[in-house]
Amino acid sequence: MKLLVKTPLGLEKIAAARILEIDQDAQLAVKPRGLEGLIVVEECGNHVELAKRIEEEVHEAERVIVFDRVVEAKLEEMENAARELARGRIKPEESFAVRTVRRGSHDYRSVDVNVRVGAAVAEATGAAVNLDFPDKIVQVEILHGVAGIAVIDGRSEWRKMDRGKSPSMRLFRRLAVVQMPYMGSLKGARELGARIGRAAQAYEVRELVIAPNKPCDAFQLSEFIQGIAEGIESRYEIQRRSYARHVEKVPVIVQDLYQLVRDRRGEPLIVFEPEGQELSKAAQRLGEIISRGGRVNLLFGSREGIPKGVYRAADLVIDLAPALTLPTELAAPAALTAIYTALAMLGQEQ
Repeated sequence: MKLLVKTPLGLEKIAAARILEIDQDAQLAVKPRGLEGLIVVEECGNHVELAKRIEEEVHEAERVIVFDRVVEAKLEEMENAARELARGRIKPEESFAVRTVRRGSHDYRSVDVNVRVGAAVAEATGAAVNLDFPDKIVQVEILHGVAGIAVIDGRSEWRKMDRGKSPSMRLFRRLAVVQMPYMGSLKGARELGARIGRAAQAYEVRELVIAPNKPCDAFQLSEFIQGIAEGIESRYEIQRRSYARHVEKVPVIVQDLYQLVRDRRGEPLIVFEPEGQELSKAAQRLGEIISRGGRVNLLFGSREGIPKGVYRAADLVIDLAPALTLPTELAAPAALTAIYTALAMLGQEQ
């Protein structure tokens, strides 16, 4: 077992065919023992050169791991192999992490491998453990009865949260989305509400305010609110299962638009309508407004735009896409993304 190639499910055979075009003498095991998304290169010419060419030419390959050692999938065997490899590959001043992927039935868990191998590497090298941003990674790939071990550069690991990134929630949790309700068919109102609710929860904004500016049909408004509740709930359940951190549901309130403007006098009010400035020209002013701290209110229209009289109370009126009218359900997520990007470019996204 020289290399392990990981692919999206269903693309194993295509990736394997491309590998054989590069090295027709390579011996491959595609989906070994039914393990989908995997190709094992059992034998080949120069396996390091083949791995490099796979990374460059086979775009179906999401990851290519060059094994430094292959041993029986026993804790002691993996521990000893990792200790020997680490002595020549990890310096005392460097940090490391152990990443284990276990496939098959064993009398130990992946975390047990991490603990045993990690302790062996630390003892052999004197290097410190850094689970978030290690200089080196000891990768352990277990396929039933065998285990491949590789020591790789920590910078080669793709991460959602890498060095230099700051969590966007710090900004979004200060932003209140003020949304005029969508009034139309009952089905349409509920569907649009669900989309807006999902977006608000996805960005984890401070609050979502449903703000009609005049009397409206109670049943249409009810459907819109029910849709928002469903959208928030569906996205929240995904976040709760996926995130390793605590997530809260976005609060939802209803308030007349004009009364909200009066009630929040002194707080930043930013209107998003086609009559406003382009964001590129308003970015500096936007940064100044948000840097004051506290809650920032973002106002969005629906089938009718934000009333012109509200513009006079606004700190800014911004046009996100000149000459285009954004659909109601896209306005808030487009604005939130644009605001974060603009502030990041100014160096003040926090």
